[in-house]
Amino acid sequence: MKRILYSLLLIFCVSSLAFSADITFSGKVIDAQTKEPLPGATITIQDLKISAITDLNGTFSFKRIPDQGKFLIQISYLGYKYLNKTIDFSTTKSIVFALQPSLIEANEVVVTGTVTGADSKKNSTSVGVLSHEEMLDRSSTNIIDAVSKVAGVSQITTGQAISKPVIRGLSYNRIVTINDGVKQQGQQWGDEHGIEIDQYSADRIEVLRGAASLLYGADALGGVINILEPLTVPEGTIKGEVLTNYSTNGGLSATSAMLTGNRDGFVWRGRGTFKNAYSFKTPDYYYPNSGFNEASGEAMLGLNKSWGYSHLNITSFNNNIGFYENTRDAQGNFINAQGNPYTLKQLKERELESPNQAISHFKVASNNNFLFKKGNLKLDLGFQNNVRKELYEAVPKLYFDLNTYSLDAKYYSPEKNGWQPTFGLSSDYAKSLNKGEEFLVPNYSNYGIGVFYYLNKNWDNSSFNAGIRYDYRNNKGESLFIGGQQKFTAFENHFSNLSGAIGFTHQFSDRFNIKTNLSTGFRAPNPAEQASNGVHEGTFRYEMGNYNLKAEKSYQADLSFQYSIETFDFNLSFYNNYMNDYIYLSRKNNETIIATGENGQPETFPLYRYTQDNADLYGTDASLIFHPAKFLHFENTYSFVHAQNLALNRPLPFIPASSLRNELKIEPKIKGLKSFYTSIGLDNYFAQNRVDNFETTTVGYSLLKAGVGASFNLGKQLVRLNISGNNLLDKRYYDHLSRFKPGRLSSTDATFGIYNPGRNVTFGIYVPLSI
Repeated sequence: MKRILYSLLLIFCVSSLAFSADITFSGKVIDAQTKEPLPGATITIQDLKISAITDLNGTFSFKRIPDQGKFLIQISYLGYKYLNKTIDFSTTKSIVFALQPSLIEANEVVVTGTVTGADSKKNSTSVGVLSHEEMLDRSSTNIIDAVSKVAGVSQITTGQAISKPVIRGLSYNRIVTINDGVKQQGQQWGDEHGIEIDQYSADRIEVLRGAASLLYGADALGGVINILEPLTVPEGTIKGEVLTNYSTNGGLSATSAMLTGNRDGFVWRGRGTFKNAYSFKTPDYYYPNSGFNEASGEAMLGLNKSWGYSHLNITSFNNNIGFYENTRDAQGNFINAQGNPYTLKQLKERELESPNQAISHFKVASNNNFLFKKGNLKLDLGFQNNVRKELYEAVPKLYFDLNTYSLDAKYYSPEKNGWQPTFGLSSDYAKSLNKGEEFLVPNYSNYGIGVFYYLNKNWDNSSFNAGIRYDYRNNKGESLFIGGQQKFTAFENHFSNLSGAIGFTHQFSDRFNIKTNLSTGFRAPNPAEQASNGVHEGTFRYEMGNYNLKAEKSYQADLSFQYSIETFDFNLSFYNNYMNDYIYLSRKNNETIIATGENGQPETFPLYRYTQDNADLYGTDASLIFHPAKFLHFENTYSFVHAQNLALNRPLPFIPASSLRNELKIEPKIKGLKSFYTSIGLDNYFAQNRVDNFETTTVGYSLLKAGVGASFNLGKQLVRLNISGNNLLDKRYYDHLSRFKPGRLSSTDATFGIYNPGRNVTFGIYVPLSI
């Protein structure tokens, strides 16, 4: 790792002698039909991490732009179609952008999570985007809960605080989450291990559906969640935001504040967030000790210059989550440690009881883009420390301490005749130590390195891309003896793989385009899958690893269609993902094992073993947006996945049910309000009867939701208010991926079933600041 860093530093120092000079780039944004200026339009250059806002005359300017090189610029304005244009700064110093009015604005949003940034129509990967405004309008308890609104995305939940992303039926270490430009590393192998990221830190979220191993290497078999930070503000400005929410179910209160500024290219940003909730309520009862509290902070310092940018991000995330082991009296009431039924006052206590989980995540990320006269180098370096404790009477029974170092470098060669090659290198090293009284996985380390070559070609109406990648990974576990008996056996495994991808897009017209992508992926088994040997307290089961597991390999085909006109936008994707040696937890013949429980006494636990078989997953994602009138917005999404264990000829476990989500939004113009909307929706989840032999089925259900919101000025200050309601009819239901549903934690405990949360209404205030 040190040699790689020194080599890249040397390349940078030598190449810096060839940096471009700087210029001022200016322009104007107008209505294409009336030629009137559009004040308040946003102009962004993602590759430079800069943005500008047009003034009252529709004009804008950027300082310290490199005097050569081609960059993709996006112009957006409410009520107009996004405009994407590639500008060569060596020949263009000023330009007029003409925007076309449109009821559906975001048909061509720029996607940054792929090797080269491009608008969605020219990107062969199936992508869903969640905007900042959508995250404000739709209430959620954590960042993955927010992302689960995107078509093709589901979540494995453990109460309010813990959500794990599921993309097209794949989850755990098969999904890569990118934040601050680096992979999030936080023991994602666990059922009850969530994603330690502040949900309010995201300016926009991209979901790349399907294998993305070419760019992100091992673990990206199912897809990527790319969480984008806010772009730097125009020079000479300070901006920010303050938001606060309160939810009636669980009493969840959340407050977040952010400030960001730009002074002559020196950029900075700071944010602090605090969330707190007591036990959530189902339609029938409160579930004890299911509250949580969360505190996070982040700081960014950097430079934006004509040679590119260099940003340093530091984040700290701390989360404390309660757990309850479902102890009831003869009447079925939940009882506390003293054997008495809980009172309403106790259920609404915000102080957590035992047991609970304490997680902290500290991250330092350096994000850089160095522009040379010939090409540019993007370099992302990261360090992360993830500490996870499962506490009983304040004593850490399970205690994992994980340190991860990562590097990702991509060199973009100059474009020639429309062809642009990219060379990539990534590497990571992780070390995990056990510091608790109990042991589930051994102390381990893993190391990986990957290199890739990618080629992209754009025509007026088509694009083509292809790439090849080689990965090597090494897993090493340490032995452990307890009381003279061997708990873990030392092991070391090596895995390598050659993967590739090829994609093509074509726009038959402004209305109709297709995208197709063929890709292969690879994932080495993680140390938990290889060497687990103990009671996983958070899952109430005994887990047994398998040292002989092979690497998973994926072969995926994806085909997408989009048809769009002024009032109508339809997207349809089909995919098939064939997987060799798919790894999963399985319980055979109702196996049990006697082991020491949390009270120190022998208990009987269900025994689950990691195993693997060939599998096939196929399905479809669809979305339909209809604007029959300027003030009327009708949005629908549909997701379906069929997952089969080919060796055993039965369904794979823990696959989400099909869903159909509908929302009608009315946005009339009301005097005195900047904007106003009211919405009503119905989320339909179908029955899931395709389950493995140790799972339980779930019936279908429908959830009613609604919302209302408005923006208005208090003096010169803009204020945004919104109210949103979920499960308004207080429906009793079990989500198929809820870990609290009957039989989800242990198939021998059919009485464990805890309904999902009942009615919940969230009140929110958002105040943007401009200084």
